[in-house]
Amino acid sequence: MQDTQKNPNSYHDYTVAVVCAMTFEMSAVRYMLDREHPRLPSQEGDPNIYVLGTLSGHNVVLACLPGNQGKGSAATVATNLARTFPSIKWRFLVGIGGGVPTDKHDIRLGDIVVSMPDEQHGGVVQYDLGKDTTDDFVRKGFLWPPPPRLRNAVQIMQSDHLVSENKVDEFLSAMLQKGQRLAVYRRPPARLDVLFKADYPHAPYNPTCERCDRSKTVKRPPRESEAPEIHYGLIASGDSVMKSAAKRDAAVRNVGDILCFEMEAAGLATEFPSIVIRGISDYADSQERRLAALCGCGGRRFYQGATRLSRSRSRFLYTGGIDRNAIG
Repeated sequence: MQDTQKNPNSYHDYTVAVVCAMTFEMSAVRYMLDREHPRLPSQEGDPNIYVLGTLSGHNVVLACLPGNQGKGSAATVATNLARTFPSIKWRFLVGIGGGVPTDKHDIRLGDIVVSMPDEQHGGVVQYDLGKDTTDDFVRKGFLWPPPPRLRNAVQIMQSDHLVSENKVDEFLSAMLQKGQRLAVYRRPPARLDVLFKADYPHAPYNPTCERCDRSKTVKRPPRESEAPEIHYGLIASGDSVMKSAAKRDAAVRNVGDILCFEMEAAGLATEFPSIVIRGISDYADSQERRLAALCGCGGRRFYQGATRLSRSRSRFLYTGGIDRNAIG
């Protein structure tokens, strides 16, 4: 992936950070880079392993959690990264998450969720941190909202998608052309996307759902296109993987309009303003699924739209692109 173009030679040359929880998530982002750079010497006191590269003229740092998922590990990786790369301006957390399909939000496997603030939360909410009172569960802790310029860019993207289609499928296809092994990131066909009712427990030792009762599925109309949709809103971050539809729905009732669940965003948002991008790999229920497909593709697409790209570059990621002056 390296070429003969001049590479940055200083930690100060990098301005964008992408953090992933798992190796296969980082691999998806890695194959979206235009060019990969040689590694720089390790810094004393920083155990992180980095992948360096260029994305649309910007120098990007990729970092992965060291085998331990969760907010504590995410915070540690982000803090070490900030110390080693002092010029970082933009931070993204990219990976998979458990979607929350509702009547309001028709979220499906392979869709993309981008964190955005609502009236009460900064885009990410730590739904399981707080204390029980006589009448309620009071959440505590402060999480940074996205940087204003990136938030403005997201709002422009939302507006554009009201009148035009996104091109995530096109970007994924371009990535898949780089190697046959990348087919693991392909979106599965719609016929395999089955949502079960919240009160239906998954049959044990049945990863393919062949023995599941299909009368317990939620009937959803087919989409006009199999291309993934992009959703903008609240992401719930907790200390454990959400694998119960009943608990999932209870959290939505208690917290608000949650679009997906994950485990690392609170760790990053505690320390730094950032944007969280999640590819939906399951429905945060007992039905075990693994869909990596679009997490990296969505991350690149959003990043390119949000960082003042030239029109020639925007064709890879975003229909029409974001105006170069959108984020200043």
